[in-house]
Amino acid sequence: MSLPTPTNLRERFRMRRRASDRRPIPGLAVIPALMTLGNLLCGFAAIHYAAMPVATSEVFGWSTLTVAGCLIFAGMFLDALDGSVARLTRSTSDLGAQLDSLADMVAFGVAPAFMMLRLVSHYYGPEHYTGVLGPDADNLYARATWTIAAAYICCTALRLARFNVETPSASAEERRWFRGLPSPGAAGCVASLILLHQHLLVKRFGGEFPPGVERTSSLIIPLVTLLAALGMVSTMRYPHLINRWVIGRKDFRALVRIVIPIVMAVWWLQVALAVCFVAYAITGPLGAMNRRMRRRAQPMPPTA
Repeated sequence: MSLPTPTNLRERFRMRRRASDRRPIPGLAVIPALMTLGNLLCGFAAIHYAAMPVATSEVFGWSTLTVAGCLIFAGMFLDALDGSVARLTRSTSDLGAQLDSLADMVAFGVAPAFMMLRLVSHYYGPEHYTGVLGPDADNLYARATWTIAAAYICCTALRLARFNVETPSASAEERRWFRGLPSPGAAGCVASLILLHQHLLVKRFGGEFPPGVERTSSLIIPLVTLLAALGMVSTMRYPHLINRWVIGRKDFRALVRIVIPIVMAVWWLQVALAVCFVAYAITGPLGAMNRRMRRRAQPMPPTA
């Protein structure tokens, strides 16, 4: 029986060390799952507040739709942190990835679509219809709005399923682009515009919109929801903001991209949220158009 050589001992030590580095830290492995469940509960609470009559709530005197929108952004914050915390505590797993997608489906799929329906159903029509528009409504606009909400939910499910299949083992540190609009970005577009709508209603118009503004807003919000749904199932590239502009060594332009939205949010929070999320949503179409124009501008190779 041969004795182990120093080289074999070092190799065994390295293998054991790598195995220990992959083990979850005791007592901390549950934290990412709790944050993911917190995201799920934020989505459920957003649906709860959106289902209430559109009026002033007991939460800071905000509108019920404002509370619902803030809960979606709270879930977005937890969703942005749970992956990083899972890597820090060495507790990443397939179970956590699937749980994250289920939570995203509620917080960034069902909740924004229901908020849009609730907003439009409240402000649509001369008598401020207080129900939720559905496919059994007696006019084409109500049916189209319900169809857009249903399409948004389906596109969110397809987007999350495609992400799980296409990037099962991709490292979050190495991912710089998303294929299709991420579901948090789509939910942010819808929720931020609803927050801005409610903010303008209370702060600028004193609780009642001028004639014609209600119907205009009822057209814009569903249109944005439809475009966000199409963006999620598209193949357009969207940048991973954290990996591209925050992590690692960055130049002065990257610093400006971070500082300007923060300054805007300090002074005009609702406006900054709407502008930033809509701007992010259109980076995909603009980038696709730019790449197509560059390909057309390239000289054709000479033919034999």
